[in-house]
Amino acid sequence: MAKNVRMLHCRPEDVFDVLSDGWLYTTWVVGASRMRGVDAAWPAVGSQLHHSFGSWPLVIDDATTVLEWDPPRRMTIQPKGWPIGEARVELAVEPHRLGCKVTIVENPVAGPGSLVPGFIVQPLIWIRNRETLRRLGWLAAGRAQTV
Repeated sequence: MAKNVRMLHCRPEDVFDVLSDGWLYTTWVVGASRMRGVDAAWPAVGSQLHHSFGSWPLVIDDATTVLEWDPPRRMTIQPKGWPIGEARVELAVEPHRLGCKVTIVENPVAGPGSLVPGFIVQPLIWIRNRETLRRLGWLAAGRAQTV
């Protein structure tokens, strides 16, 4: 289980403002390279983002599904990235005197990636999600300043 925690200088509602805009997914998720579509129901449970990951010309089209949507506290998604596999990603947001504390927990759940020993894959996920939370924080704080 890769777990990252970051303090963001914005309100939990500002974080969920970003999460609710599916078109921003590739802006804050490291590895996602382009958006192809967002279900009209996004971010309702069961709705999907249609995205690609990788760098051109080696991009793979896939989707991310919402498993839980409880703003401004929690979002759980299941991104697909075949042939690597699928992961379950939980974002938990708590108010804090400095803004909010965001915790991201990611675990491979299906496919070849789920067979890689944790001591190998978890540090790599942790490094990627460190940057993911940094990007999410900049985006949420920046959008909050324009409101």
